Amino acid sequence: MSASVPPKPKSSARDPYFDNAKYLAIILVAAGHSWEPLPDSGRIVAAVYAFVYTFHMPVFILISGYLSRNFDLRPDRAWRLVTTLLVPYAVFEVAYTLFERVLRDSSFPLSPADPYWLLWFLPALFLWRLTTPIWQALRWPVPVSLGIAVVGAMGHGIGGDLQLERVLQFLPFYVLGMRLRPHHFELLRTTRVRLAAIPVCAVALLAAYWTEPRMNHAWFFRSSNAQDLGAPFWVGGIMTLALFGCALVLGGCFFAWVPGRRLWITALGAGTLYGYLLHGFVIRGANYLGWYDDLEFLGTPLGRVAVTLSAIAVVTLLCTPPVRQVFRFVVEPPLGWAARRNGTEGPARA
Repeated sequence: MSASVPPKPKSSARDPYFDNAKYLAIILVAAGHSWEPLPDSGRIVAAVYAFVYTFHMPVFILISGYLSRNFDLRPDRAWRLVTTLLVPYAVFEVAYTLFERVLRDSSFPLSPADPYWLLWFLPALFLWRLTTPIWQALRWPVPVSLGIAVVGAMGHGIGGDLQLERVLQFLPFYVLGMRLRPHHFELLRTTRVRLAAIPVCAVALLAAYWTEPRMNHAWFFRSSNAQDLGAPFWVGGIMTLALFGCALVLGGCFFAWVPGRRLWITALGAGTLYGYLLHGFVIRGANYLGWYDDLEFLGTPLGRVAVTLSAIAVVTLLCTPPVRQVFRFVVEPPLGWAARRNGTEGPARA
């Protein structure tokens, strides 16, 4: 009987398309963060900021959902959640707290229940992955997750622990990513869609320029409910659905132009978590050291371009294999010794 059982297929290699997409998404994240401290950035930068923030985190989260679509709570995969999300979260919460105390505020509190700035993504991804089996079992997971997001934007008093409002409002992108299959991305990569993406993005940029003085950018962060942003509660539901639609359209344009072949950026896509966790030290460090205020050049159009290119260069460097090798012990700590051998042996790829 053993001879008649076909051998298990080997795990497939990483798909260069998604590694390319992750790298392009992380440079948008870093660029957006580098624009925040710019003095008098101007309406054009603010419009580009709004344009990018409409889809860059939704894209990242959608990819996370897509790569987690086969996730289950098998012991080895559950243990990998701990080692790749919870442990790095704890380490970087401490690291960023010490960073703040040294450079800005000696009394800056350590608050694990209130994630520091960009660290919200780690506990959010942990919670989303834990609920993956539930979404796999539901008949209409995306509409249900959208309903939860609407409640998150309309509700008052949900609480700030682990930035739960943000977790709920970004949830539909994770669930949608779980429901997507390779042929959906193939449809986006047709010549017709790629050509259509150009005028769509142009119109979106013009719309962002028009709405810039009329709209609160905090809506894009999904970290507050409507009442906290000074709007009636029902506006939260409308904004959630509107931003979801805008993110889908612009995210589709983004995916349409992601190259599918293996390039020099492909290897960097495997290290985007390193770039994400580490680039905050550089950008906030530059801000706290006064570089944004003291260098008048940064207030000029050419200076803003220089800031953008510098952010791209920094996050690219942080995704490279040498940097990953240095920081692997905190981002991907070797904690196999702490796991039960019979329950968690062999890491799983989610």
